[in-house]
Amino acid sequence: MVSSEYERRIAARFATFDQDGNGYIDREDFSGAAKALLAEFAVAARSDKGQALYAGAEAFWQGMAGIADRDGDQRIDREEFVTGAVKRLRDNPDRFAEIARPFLHAAIAVADTDGDGAATVEDTARVLTILGVGEDIAHSVAAALDADGDGRVGEAEIVPAFARYFTVPE
Repeated sequence: MVSSEYERRIAARFATFDQDGNGYIDREDFSGAAKALLAEFAVAARSDKGQALYAGAEAFWQGMAGIADRDGDQRIDREEFVTGAVKRLRDNPDRFAEIARPFLHAAIAVADTDGDGAATVEDTARVLTILGVGEDIAHSVAAALDADGDGRVGEAEIVPAFARYFTVPE
C-alpha cells in the first residue's frame, strides 16, 4: 500500500521538473533546462555537447511521458507525476536512472570544462542551481554527490543519486 507520506514526498519533487512553473511538466521544461545549462556554461547549442544535451533532454521527456502521461496530452500534471512515480518507479529506481542517464551524461559533459569526464563540485552546484535546486543548498548537495572525495562528480556518482532522490524509497 502506498503511504500518503510517500506520495507527498514525490509530489514535492514535481516542482523540480516544472521549470516554468505552469503546473505541468512538458517538453518545454526539458528543452528549457537544456537551454539554461548551455547558457550558464557558454556552450553553443549547435556544438556536439549542445546537441547531445538537447537529445538527452528529449529522451528524458519521452521516458517521463511514457511513464506518467496517462491521458496522452503531452504534459504531465502533478497527479500523473505522483501516480507514475508511485506505480512505475517506486519499485524500480534503476528504470528512472536509465531514462535520465542521457540527459545527465550530457549535462556533466557541458559542465566538464577540462574534458576529463567529470565536473567539479562547484560546476555541479551550478548545474543543480540551473535545474531548480536552491542556491543555499546546491553546493552541499554537489559536495555530497562527490562520493569518493576527489572534488569531481561523474556519471557513476550522479545517476544513482538522481534516481534515489526522485524515486524516494520509503
